[in-house]
Amino acid sequence: MVASTHDGMSGVSVSDTLTMEDPWRWLSAGWRDLWAMPLISLTYGLGFALISAVLVGGLFVLDLSSLVLALAGGFMLVGPMLAVGMYEASRRREAGEPVRLRDVLLVATRSPSQLAFLGVLLMLVLLVWIRLATLIFALFFGLGGFPPLAEFVPVLLFTWNGVAFLTIGSAVGGALAVLVFAMSVISVPMLLAEDRDAMTAVLTSINAVRRNFWPMVLWGWLVGFVTAFGIATLFVGLIVTFPLVGHGTWHAYRAVVRH
Repeated sequence: MVASTHDGMSGVSVSDTLTMEDPWRWLSAGWRDLWAMPLISLTYGLGFALISAVLVGGLFVLDLSSLVLALAGGFMLVGPMLAVGMYEASRRREAGEPVRLRDVLLVATRSPSQLAFLGVLLMLVLLVWIRLATLIFALFFGLGGFPPLAEFVPVLLFTWNGVAFLTIGSAVGGALAVLVFAMSVISVPMLLAEDRDAMTAVLTSINAVRRNFWPMVLWGWLVGFVTAFGIATLFVGLIVTFPLVGHGTWHAYRAVVRH
């Protein structure tokens, strides 16, 4: 029997008995969903891989290739919103409803205005991250502009300023990523499936992470690792990893929130 705890802040009951096996189960369930509807899932993943490649290509064209690292970190922040279509696909499969491409591209959410509000909030966090990244860069390298990525990587790895910049930048970016993960890991699929306000969904998500800290840390690590792998393969891997994480996150929400 799965226990749950009522959260006085959000009014939503969440499980507090998750184990370290559960995140692996969510990933496995996401894998099954992906291959139960491969055309839809892989098309969705292909679309985001192409968008990511175009954005990165634009940075190279504008001689801003060193911002690719910041962009990759930003992708982690807004990823939960971008995967809404995969949550819907998994929801429909679970409910025995037909899953069509237009259903996942034009998702009819239960709380559209609240989900949009949360999306704006996450975009603001992304803008804060970009601004902080540029300020930290200026602190260590001055205002002379960003060097090309090919020149910037050796500086990051083999100079004191570079290592310090990488350390502080990673710490700041990691803190923002943890905050966004706690706010969004449950709240985004919740606002897709339920008629809730954004504050309730965010508080529920934070409470779920707090009550199941280590399993949720493992899930966050799995999401980050799988997504980073997709990015590291010049975005080709995102065709599979992006929908995989999206499907898995739906199962995380279903396991955590009690109805």
